[in-house]
Amino acid sequence: MSTKAMPLSQTRSKQVESRFALLWKRIWRYRLVYLILLPGLVYFAVFRYGPLYLSQIAFKDFQPVLGVEGSPWIGLKNFDTFFKSYYFTQLLSNTLIISVAKLIFGIPPAIILAIALSESRFVRLARFTQTVSYLPHFLSWIVVFGVLLGLLSPSQGLINQAITRTGAQSIDFLTNPNWFRAVVVSSDVWKETGWGAIIYLAALLAIDPAQYEAAAIDGASRLRRIWHVSIPNIKDVIVLVTLLRLGNILDAGFAQIFALYSLPVYSVGDVIDTWVYRQGILNFQFGLATAVGLFKGVIGLVLVVVANRVAKRFAGSGLY
Repeated sequence: MSTKAMPLSQTRSKQVESRFALLWKRIWRYRLVYLILLPGLVYFAVFRYGPLYLSQIAFKDFQPVLGVEGSPWIGLKNFDTFFKSYYFTQLLSNTLIISVAKLIFGIPPAIILAIALSESRFVRLARFTQTVSYLPHFLSWIVVFGVLLGLLSPSQGLINQAITRTGAQSIDFLTNPNWFRAVVVSSDVWKETGWGAIIYLAALLAIDPAQYEAAAIDGASRLRRIWHVSIPNIKDVIVLVTLLRLGNILDAGFAQIFALYSLPVYSVGDVIDTWVYRQGILNFQFGLATAVGLFKGVIGLVLVVVANRVAKRFAGSGLY
């Protein structure tokens, strides 16, 4: 019986060795490509996958003196505290409303800008417009807050000055609950549209010019060529960007809202991340903050998987 088992085990070991040798040969062949990928892989290993070990804090009454391993295990108590919080419904609704609004109003302007740049016959004007449009992406939200304050200040803001000159009363945009979400969404669209258009512009530039020529020969107008050639060719990119943003649907933009919001607009502007900041950082409830972060990650994963299946079924393409 052992004589029959030995050749089988040797055969399997040889197969494993041959596969390993083939894999190593392929890696060595594309060693420069893997070398370029190495910094990114190290980054994700250290800052993304490594911290997953510390996610156990979500199930513990974490005490810095005792450390991660020494802190007492409390199970799902941190999750229960968050779900039963008086502000849970308000926080979740504010987060979803702001995030979905950014998604709906953020993607179309980027696509339109990319198409406009690609269709422009004035190369220098297109380059200037592209540069000016994506520069706001590099501004911090503190700087943007200063810009918004100069525009929306009730007393000296340019917009309110124009409003008061018409005889109407000035509007306190940043502290008025009826206007705060509109300010958040519109400022995010202004800041990120140019940057988001870059990926769509790259996809448009990769389209074979012969398709446009064939459409022009068939008598298609420029608008028809955009509708029947440009948009279908960047459909996969649009789906990809939408899926990636769906994974972060519970991230309404902590830095932006933290810079813009104040006590009068907590009812419409307080999101999960700002609440976690107050509870986890200011009140030292690290376990609660970790539990909320884990909850957001799970929800994001579920949304990406579901949206990917829906996109593959109806749009014919997905993230994987």
